[in-house]
Amino acid sequence: MNKLRKIIVTSALPYANGDIHVGHLLEHIQTDIWVRHLRMSDHYVLSFCADDAHGAPIMMKAEELNLKPEDFIGPIREAHISSLAKFGVEYSNYHSTHSSENQELSNEIYLAAKDAGYIFKKEIEQCFDETKGMFLADRYVSGDCPKCGAVDQYGDGCDKCGETYSATELLHPKSTLTGSTPILKNSEHIFFDLGQSKSHLKNFLATASIQKPIVAKLSEWLDGDLKSWDISRDNPYFGFSIPGENNKYFYVWVDAPIGYLAAAQNWAVSNKSTLDSLWGNDSEYEIHHFIGKDITYFHGLFWPALLQASKYKLPTNIHVHGFITVNGEKMSKSKGTFITADQFAEVCNPELLRYYYASKLNSKIEDLDLNLDDLSQKINSDLVGKFSNIFSRSAPFVLKNKNILALAVDEIHLNAARKFESEICIHLEAKDYSKALKLIMEIADNTNKYINELKPWKLDDEAALIVATTAINVFKNLCILLLPVIPVISGQLLKMLGITNATYGDLPKILAGVKIEEFQAVLSRVEPININQFHKKDERMEDRNEDFISIDDFMKVDMRVAEVIEASHVEGADKLIAVKLNLGELGEKSVFAGIKSAYDPTDLVGKLVVMAYNLAPRKMKFGISDGMILAASDSEGGIFVISPDTGAQPGQRIK
Repeated sequence: MNKLRKIIVTSALPYANGDIHVGHLLEHIQTDIWVRHLRMSDHYVLSFCADDAHGAPIMMKAEELNLKPEDFIGPIREAHISSLAKFGVEYSNYHSTHSSENQELSNEIYLAAKDAGYIFKKEIEQCFDETKGMFLADRYVSGDCPKCGAVDQYGDGCDKCGETYSATELLHPKSTLTGSTPILKNSEHIFFDLGQSKSHLKNFLATASIQKPIVAKLSEWLDGDLKSWDISRDNPYFGFSIPGENNKYFYVWVDAPIGYLAAAQNWAVSNKSTLDSLWGNDSEYEIHHFIGKDITYFHGLFWPALLQASKYKLPTNIHVHGFITVNGEKMSKSKGTFITADQFAEVCNPELLRYYYASKLNSKIEDLDLNLDDLSQKINSDLVGKFSNIFSRSAPFVLKNKNILALAVDEIHLNAARKFESEICIHLEAKDYSKALKLIMEIADNTNKYINELKPWKLDDEAALIVATTAINVFKNLCILLLPVIPVISGQLLKMLGITNATYGDLPKILAGVKIEEFQAVLSRVEPININQFHKKDERMEDRNEDFISIDDFMKVDMRVAEVIEASHVEGADKLIAVKLNLGELGEKSVFAGIKSAYDPTDLVGKLVVMAYNLAPRKMKFGISDGMILAASDSEGGIFVISPDTGAQPGQRIK
């Protein structure tokens, strides 16, 4: 074994305004497997996480529920801990960023940066919602892209053309909170001078252990236009007030990573330790952060820069993973591909998701698809058909001997099966879990072939018992190697073999002449999973809540006043009229409207109508329809085109 190491491991903090979902679980399971592997290798490992419990979204959600933010985040944290526990995810301490430890540490690290000359102030122009009485974060402003004109883009970048910009540059901006048009207003903000940290950050990237593509991307940002970091937010805001300032609060991304330290500090007080011994600059501990690729910038640049002036150690390694999709789709509530941890646990054994994720995970930054058909096939093929099958096939021959194993084993097969153990541990250490599991299943496959070739059912009882004992010893080692991945299932099976609290040190030990428990199946074939199974309980509980949409959903529909300038029959179409619309400064659009039974084209010219402007163009038999005009209908087939009131002008947005 390697020399004993002291290691601190963290996972990115789940935001305290919603449930843990299968996307979160990818990272937490990846982290938990690594931690369990290191502990089984006799290293001393502490793991920390917390709820990210500050920011405007939490403040707004609590207000919506008529709760104080502090009262809102408490139950969320408990629910997060409960959901993670169902999947075997355990932390030395799961804390909250809304804590006295985090406030003290945030103040300490900020003041150290200020004393070192990293902090300055300047006035900035922001969008301000007069109706709400607050400055708007980028996510609360939408409008038209200033570069390509794409509508309904958020305040930090365009999904259509990829351009990044400030919310103040949006065309036709609106507040997503109230629908009102925000004004521009100045406010003095506090900044961290990231440019001063360039040389320190270059040294950090050269010495830290980080995946090469991540280092390349961080270096690209570092060598580019490295902007100073706005670390303050204006009142009202749920967070920590900045020492020495009036109505200024730390931006959530300041105190969120400091939450790692706070969780460690909280643990240290209860365990007769100190934060300095765990995380101080002279600490013996390695510091490992597991994160998704979307927060690489914050953890790879802002976080080490913020720590630079403090007395705390910079990360030793940042482990970055990709995103999760479900059945090839982005997670979406409207498409049914958004699955919470609790929903998954209701339908399927949570350990099976641990195995499936591990079978796909490697040390690269690749996205991973949770394909439900593939999941059931993988479990049935690997865990049921290969792994568990070894014990179930061997058990009857041991049962004949009153569940006592043979005194001897086939050392040739057992040694052949053990030759991959070191390589498997190397893959687990490197986070190449898929490679480790492939080798484990290769051993299982070979052992099933071994049973098939020797045909113990045709041998005398003594010879058959040796074959079964050999196979069970291989099985014992497979259970140990799988303990980091499926701890509950492996633990239950090892218990039948009389083994508890196993480590890799138990791999060379041979079970011979000992009594074991009678085999009990802990795994069974998994039936194909339909994604709708995860939502059946919600459908029963919601009582038609699917008929409701949020104000955010409604504001996504860009409805415009339009004037009909041309209308004509469509040759070969029974229901359609071709309509050309004038939308003022937005130009002209052509649509096909199914209103022929109620309107003559000549009656429509000059009429003001309502157009769904941002509806995707639709290719029809008769041409392209650029949108839709709105109409009401009755049960008798009547159609009534909706028309704005007198005074409305073409192109105006309907709110």
